[in-house]
Amino acid sequence: MTLLSKRFALRKDLISSGTMDAPAPLCVLFDNGSLRPAATRNLRTIARRLQIALGVSVHPASLLHSSAIPPARLGGVPAQLLEPALRRLLRAGDTNIVLVPLFFGPSAALTEYVPRRLRQLSRAFPAARLQLARCLVDPKDRRDTRVARILADHVGAVIRARKLRCPPVVLVDHGSPQREVTAVRNELGRQMRRLLGRRISGLAVAAMERRHGPEYDFGGPLLAGLLRRPEYARKPVVVARQFLAPGRHAGPRGDIADICRAAERARPGLKIHLTAPIGSDPRLIDVLAGRYREASAAAAIRGRAFAR
Repeated sequence: MTLLSKRFALRKDLISSGTMDAPAPLCVLFDNGSLRPAATRNLRTIARRLQIALGVSVHPASLLHSSAIPPARLGGVPAQLLEPALRRLLRAGDTNIVLVPLFFGPSAALTEYVPRRLRQLSRAFPAARLQLARCLVDPKDRRDTRVARILADHVGAVIRARKLRCPPVVLVDHGSPQREVTAVRNELGRQMRRLLGRRISGLAVAAMERRHGPEYDFGGPLLAGLLRRPEYARKPVVVARQFLAPGRHAGPRGDIADICRAAERARPGLKIHLTAPIGSDPRLIDVLAGRYREASAAAAIRGRAFAR
């Protein structure tokens, strides 16, 4: 046995016996991915802030798309996709990893795709301890209003900047075929109504897009149709974007902005004010750090049970 192997074995024995605390797992922060460089830059900024808050290494990655961005548009550093990034870390010996999703709700990517890939990685790397943290919002935990407060404060900032008097508000998300994801948006809307109170005349929820068919009616109205209703004619409306980064959908020339411009052209008296995506809000770091610590504690309990 080499000296390095002896040291590793001794460290493992000390950790298993409880004499020495196990090192905190490193963190992989991942989003869905985008072809827009601004989205990857936003992810990297959040990862840097989260690393400072946690005091552990935080690696940014995306599920899809981002690796196609030319590195020259990302400061010369290529974007990383989640599975290849995990394989590199595991091959380097970093087997204790907490994955923190930068997602509002439990999309199919988090409930099906990622768990399936993690199971495959665990078979390929038997020593791996991969723990998937919860997403940003749990609609069952109505006491946690942190994300809703960020969204509400962004609405309040627009109201003050534009000197609006009790405008109607529309909270819009991407839209999802998953009821659980729509439940997150609806819960955020409920919390925002209470937080904004008399500063607004009402709050509706809408989807940027949705699948056709009555079985998807739970997704609510499309933003394009909602903005053409009579109650939104000839008045200012605040559209709160439930998005994290200025990508293809929430960027300055993105889908949401296009939908709003088309609605204004259809109703000359309508004026729409958009909130910014909330990914750059520093308060989001507290939510992500909590999700990491929660998953890390669960991983530690599993590890101790395995050692026994």
